[in-house]
Amino acid sequence: MKLYVSMDMEGITGVPDETFVASSMHNYERSRKMMTEEANVVIRAAIAQGCLEIIVNDSHSKMNNLLIEDLHEDAQLITGDVKPFSMMHGLDASYDAAIFVGYHARAGTFGVMSHTMIHAVRTMYINDHEIGEMGLNAYLAGFYGVPIIAVAGDDQAAKEASELIPNVTAIAVKETISRSSVKSLTPKKSAQLLTEKITEAVQNRHLVVPLIPPDKPVLRIEFANFGQAEWASLMPGTKIEAGTTVVRFQAKDILEAYQAMLVMTELAMLTKFS
Repeated sequence: MKLYVSMDMEGITGVPDETFVASSMHNYERSRKMMTEEANVVIRAAIAQGCLEIIVNDSHSKMNNLLIEDLHEDAQLITGDVKPFSMMHGLDASYDAAIFVGYHARAGTFGVMSHTMIHAVRTMYINDHEIGEMGLNAYLAGFYGVPIIAVAGDDQAAKEASELIPNVTAIAVKETISRSSVKSLTPKKSAQLLTEKITEAVQNRHLVVPLIPPDKPVLRIEFANFGQAEWASLMPGTKIEAGTTVVRFQAKDILEAYQAMLVMTELAMLTKFS
């Protein structure tokens, strides 16, 4: 079995706020260690169930957070930025399953550090279906026929996963109190839960079908202010919907929609407020 693991940071056990996920802040190095150990728990559980090849894609911020010197020796790591497919780079039809670890809820919803890609995004749609990072990433996996068999993060990420992907193994390692506070399992207890649930997910992978994306999808991104929409709309093929901060793009497939999202959000971050 060949397994793909996409690792974000906001949903890692014990992580409550920005001080853990921003590289310039005082708790970040602690979070890197916890993220790496959480990856190792997942890897060990998957290997115990017969996974012979495991690729881990560092998917947070500049995507260079995981400590390769401490990562399980039988996994391989995709690290660094820029990646043409960001959080899902390297995935293709050769994989049997994928797992999301350290994930969070989408923008505008209750959840620990909930957001979608950047804080300038209010919400995002594929056609009329509102999605976050989790949904868009699951659609990209579905394009290749790869099912998302497990999602680990805070309780709201687990709830979003259960609503998005039938029969997914949703794993809540912490409970949301507010957007920047949690009630969390300790790493040792979380490791026990993750081991149990990843084992279950691999054993029951046949129950999960890939989330197939629509043909020729329309990507719509609502930004927080009009300046961000203006920047995003500089990408050829985009259009601002009149009277809104929503930028629309007609894609030929979900791969093009995914890369359009990356370009539009990068452009939006150029907005100045002075």
